[in-house]
Amino acid sequence: MKTIQGQNCIIKSYCENPESGAIDQARNIAKLPNIFHHVVLLPDTHPGFGMPIGCVAALTDSISPYMVGEDIGCGMCAVKTSLTEIDTDILKKIMSKIREAIPLGRDHQAKAQDKALLPWFDFDKGKKTEGTMMPVVCKEYDFARYQIGTLGGGNHFIEIQKGDDGHIWIMIHSGSRNIGSKVAFYYHNIAVALNKKYHTAVEDSWQLNFLPLDSQEGKQYLTEMNYCIEFALANRKVMMDRILTIFANECSVHSEYGDTYFDFEPMINIAHNYASIENHFGKNVWVHRKGATLAREKTIGIIPGSQGSKSYIIKGKGNPESFMSCSHGAGRAISRRYAREQLNLQDEIDKLNSKGIIHSVRQQTDLDEAPGAYKNIDIVMEEQTELVDIIVKLEPLAVIKG
Repeated sequence: MKTIQGQNCIIKSYCENPESGAIDQARNIAKLPNIFHHVVLLPDTHPGFGMPIGCVAALTDSISPYMVGEDIGCGMCAVKTSLTEIDTDILKKIMSKIREAIPLGRDHQAKAQDKALLPWFDFDKGKKTEGTMMPVVCKEYDFARYQIGTLGGGNHFIEIQKGDDGHIWIMIHSGSRNIGSKVAFYYHNIAVALNKKYHTAVEDSWQLNFLPLDSQEGKQYLTEMNYCIEFALANRKVMMDRILTIFANECSVHSEYGDTYFDFEPMINIAHNYASIENHFGKNVWVHRKGATLAREKTIGIIPGSQGSKSYIIKGKGNPESFMSCSHGAGRAISRRYAREQLNLQDEIDKLNSKGIIHSVRQQTDLDEAPGAYKNIDIVMEEQTELVDIIVKLEPLAVIKG
């Protein structure tokens, strides 16, 4: 870990060579009047909007919408199956059926999904009760019924993997879709206006404006943020349930010699874009994790690589210096634009083909999610040995990208 000096606190970086853009953004966070103790940069850190991706920071009595991020509640889930092998032809068939069952990218459900799939929501309470009003959720709820059970775009993925425990795993990375983005934008604008009104020492260009949690606006954001976290989990669960049904249909064999049943263990779930009140260094503070995963002692988590590298099921060590956090993935090595312009399409395809991975790199526009766009996951894991223990290493077999 290296230490970087900030204005109101220090920055502790578990990334040995963080990008200058990430350092500059961390220094802006360290200028906040309500920053607590120190700022953490994790091994996967890279610049984001306002707060770097792969960053943890705690605020006193306040919460910052853009320090949580636009994809509120975005996270990972994974399921270990009873399968120890899977035929390539069956795997291709499964991937085809997953594409039929789960809308990808900007696609939505053809019809509104059952309300029972979404987190429970009381419209009267959401509209009228002081302190718990949810104006954005009220407005977006009907549209959210078309987005539940959809993957989204960017770095979101569905991946079938083989673990060094000998089992086939299913992993999903997805978030709160449009509803999370709307909540983030709505309350960021409110935070900008409030910070100007009270002459708070926060420059708009930092995109770190915050809401006092004793304010009506702060209470409303917290309520809507928590709904988005629940929605993101529900979204992943709906997709996983549908994928498990496909696996069961394709991998359960019934014959005169007996039945072979497909089975699976409970789903592991971990979010990496959220804020929560926690006790650190003797004080209750609002910890913001943006592209960062909770790693309390014995907490089971997920750290994915790129679609051409290993992913990990991990167990947290509860290191207080990282606010009990770890990386949420490998992290980008280069920007999306640079990847599309500079990476060689055939080279990236050959890398994946040589490993026998059923992948999603087909054309130049897919290169922003090619393996070459990401950091070396082995280095990322080496840089956080103080934060996590590895339980299972997972190699990709087949990947669907949003």
